[in-house]
Amino acid sequence: MRKLYLLVSTATMIVAGSCSQKSPGNLVFVKGGAFINTQSRYYGTSVTIPDFYIGRYEVTQKEWVAVMGSNPSAFKGDSLPVETVSWYDCIEYCNKRSIQEGLQPYYHADRDKKDPDNTNELDDIKWTVTTNKEANGYRLPTEAEWEYAAGGGQMSKGFTYSGSNNIDAVAWYWKNAGDTCLTGAWSWPVLVKNNNKTKPAGGRVPNELGLYDMAGNVREWCWDLQERTGTDDSQGRVWKGGGWIGADFCCEPSFRARLEANGKGPDQGFRVCRNGKSGA
Repeated sequence: MRKLYLLVSTATMIVAGSCSQKSPGNLVFVKGGAFINTQSRYYGTSVTIPDFYIGRYEVTQKEWVAVMGSNPSAFKGDSLPVETVSWYDCIEYCNKRSIQEGLQPYYHADRDKKDPDNTNELDDIKWTVTTNKEANGYRLPTEAEWEYAAGGGQMSKGFTYSGSNNIDAVAWYWKNAGDTCLTGAWSWPVLVKNNNKTKPAGGRVPNELGLYDMAGNVREWCWDLQERTGTDDSQGRVWKGGGWIGADFCCEPSFRARLEANGKGPDQGFRVCRNGKSGA
């Protein structure tokens, strides 16, 4: 009887192990597939997402300093998300962290070659950044990956915001990110007087995948280049998720905006990804 119990227990562990996916570091495994969140811009399209890993939290200042050695943030605190970082800064962080952890860097940044596709006159850096799609190192999420994860992936319940229909349950945004909850129209002097600022990572309710702050706190850089539209020539890199300064609609996963890649601000941060096959 004891032998039978041991055999059953062993078989159960093997089956359980084959159905689960070990996540490296503080990352969450996201099972890929088509978009099932009806709130997504990609819902009903042919876009499907491969398996990948994404940070449970926005990159914190403690994590940033451990890799980069200094802290550019306007609001200081180990558990606060790092901010005032450009898209290029994030590319550097991903590569340096990959090397630090013995992983293959995902990006190659040629600082001496201006990117011919970058037409934004406000961007005075314009590195040519290419990718190694087979690398197991850290990277920025694509816009589609970010929106898929924020919307709950295959576990989506169709929430308006990432994890809830109640924005105050999941997001720090202009109305609730200060000393008191604000009402009325948005006003920068009012936000300053109210001491609005970033909040510690993970302080709100997570979404269906266990991801925190994908609505609000800081805007998050994505990999994608968003081209200019109409008379607007401000080509830039996509950001998602809204932030402590922004409005409620900016916190919806489907909302998209862009900023020149060298742009920085006290509400501009990011979270990292790795390829799905990157393993332990």
